[in-house]
Amino acid sequence: FWKSGTAEAERLMLSRTAFSMAVLLAAVVALATVAPSAAFAPSTQLLGASALRQAAPLTLRTHGRIASRSLQQSLLCTATKDSSASSGIGWDSHKAIEKAPDSLCRDGTANTEMRAKFEKMCRDAQDQICKAIEECDGEGKFQEDAWTREDGGGGISRVLGGGKVWEKAGCNLSVVYGSMPQEALSAANDRRKFSTTDRAAGYQPGEKVPFFACGLSSVMHPKNPHCPTMHFNYRYFETEGGVWWFGGGTDITPAYLDEDDMKHFHGTYKEVCDRHDKDFYPRFKQWADEYFMIKHRGETRGLGGIFFDDLEDRDPEKIFAFSSDCAAHVTKAYLPIIEKHKDDKFTQQQKEWQLMRRGRYVEFNLVYDRGTIFGLKTGGRIESILMSLPETARWEYNHAAVEGSEEERIMKAFKEPKEWV
Repeated sequence: FWKSGTAEAERLMLSRTAFSMAVLLAAVVALATVAPSAAFAPSTQLLGASALRQAAPLTLRTHGRIASRSLQQSLLCTATKDSSASSGIGWDSHKAIEKAPDSLCRDGTANTEMRAKFEKMCRDAQDQICKAIEECDGEGKFQEDAWTREDGGGGISRVLGGGKVWEKAGCNLSVVYGSMPQEALSAANDRRKFSTTDRAAGYQPGEKVPFFACGLSSVMHPKNPHCPTMHFNYRYFETEGGVWWFGGGTDITPAYLDEDDMKHFHGTYKEVCDRHDKDFYPRFKQWADEYFMIKHRGETRGLGGIFFDDLEDRDPEKIFAFSSDCAAHVTKAYLPIIEKHKDDKFTQQQKEWQLMRRGRYVEFNLVYDRGTIFGLKTGGRIESILMSLPETARWEYNHAAVEGSEEERIMKAFKEPKEWV
């Protein structure tokens, strides 16, 4: 077809070239203008695509690869330069292994006990969540990749593709040892909600700050447009200077609004929050609504959940217990919704709407997600960082939801976040 010389072939070729250039530009702008965050969000957000489908409007398909060679080179160059300059690790410094060791933490480092406890919590949660997802799907199985780094740390990535229920689901554990410039820490301090602790205390101007980070991150993209996408991330961060903090959250991204589903999801996490601090849910729910706002669209990526970062305002054991409780309730909050809708009938128009909402998911992750930028800036493993975009997404020129439609109904919720419980 591409050799036929027809006008249609030329038009589609130009469309592909233009879109590849647009994606490259978005990536360059994001990497150039978004300050890297010291709030570690490992293994989140896929930043590319393997090919464009032939039908217009444009549809993006991804299989853990990057859309164009130029984009791939741009990302790799960025990661290589930044990692060698700021972190002491690089995008190609990961060694594949057949099986991960019992712990990826180094012995003899600061606060070894909390580091080891958080890693174990993440690994237990990864096992529990992946097992539950496989059981619910009935066909799909997670593929596991494990790796280590010479200077310590590593990770375990698990990705399920082509399942009966989930088109793509990933759940990644990362343990990172590296160093970063002080300006990265300062940029994160500007967004702090709980304190003004100087993360670079004890280091000379210009001196890099060694850090440790451990986290579990996941994104689940179902096939059925009545089944929502779900994302979570829980992490612990610490500098060798003794400054530490926790971050995380779980959020949901439906294409169609079922208020009972949202009450269940938000209600589950309100119960978790209330067990630890009555102020957590209203504070972290609002924080999620703010964080997941797609500013250039004036709408949220989804319908929120909870999000917190830089949490260090109390005994670390209490925050660890809260993070553990949140991770343990991912399946309770999410899977009943999937079970309810996984066999729902849907139309082609509803599927196309789901793909357009996935396009918004891509936009947020490309332009705003701090975890993606942090991973690239600190030499993270590319396949893990770029794991979580859906296999398919859609952009339709100047699309507007029909007045009075179900699509318009959920758009109102995206533009004006509301209270569900």
